[in-house]
Amino acid sequence: MTNPIDAANGPASDASHDAPFRHLAVSREGPVATVRLNRPEVRNAFHADTVAELTRVFASFQDDADLRAVVLGSTGTAFCSGADLNWMRQTADYSWVDNHRDASRLANMLWTLTRCPVPVIAEVQGDCHGGGVGLVSCCDVVVAAEAARFCLSEAKLGLIPATISPYVIHAIGERAARRYFVTAEHFSAERAQVMGLVHEVVPLDELAKTTRGIVEAILRNGPNAVRECKTLVREIGSRPITHELRDVTARRIADVRASDEGKAGLNAFLTRGTPPWVTASSEQR
Repeated sequence: MTNPIDAANGPASDASHDAPFRHLAVSREGPVATVRLNRPEVRNAFHADTVAELTRVFASFQDDADLRAVVLGSTGTAFCSGADLNWMRQTADYSWVDNHRDASRLANMLWTLTRCPVPVIAEVQGDCHGGGVGLVSCCDVVVAAEAARFCLSEAKLGLIPATISPYVIHAIGERAARRYFVTAEHFSAERAQVMGLVHEVVPLDELAKTTRGIVEAILRNGPNAVRECKTLVREIGSRPITHELRDVTARRIADVRASDEGKAGLNAFLTRGTPPWVTASSEQR
């Protein structure tokens, strides 16, 4: 069966899965991966190649059983300034078919990011515009520096934030989206926190420490439980509470309670012991 990501991306993103990343800085420390946009000279604006690399790296996480968390950040002073100017110049001459193919690659990248099986923590050290807000909206936890500013800037260019809109609207709500989609105003990290886009706002010099604390909190929890919690929010959150949904949730907790991890965790709690995954995580890090 054809992978829908590959089918949508087409020849432009057929780079080998083993090829080095040119526009990302990717590292691994035990069960934690860090992915950073790495084009500081253009304020981490992204283009077709960046989209392809982000798709590739997050697709690689799908079957990584040892992975427990991902940090998504960037180098330099800006988190992401949106779309690269040269990329936008190219798309100005695209046909409708070319534009649709290009937008589909971006849509698939965002989908791949949001479907990452483990929590993704965004670390926003500076300005986050356009598609950068889309990236942040796909993440599970967002930590931002006090000076970071956000902007859904597409309307200023005569465009619309279409591909990022499902994720942004889920993050900030329809009411806030009605304002910031049409005004393209900048808004502060504090305002982003009020709207639900950002979870923590901290001084820049505490950003890495705060992110690390969130990662460490995740690592203290059952690896399978964390994955199941993420799936639970995605699949249950928007559904009406019906008899069928009540049964689904009862079955899910029964599955987890009966699992080896669930039994080990409950036993550790009752005996005041240490769950096996806590020791394993400490050794890996």
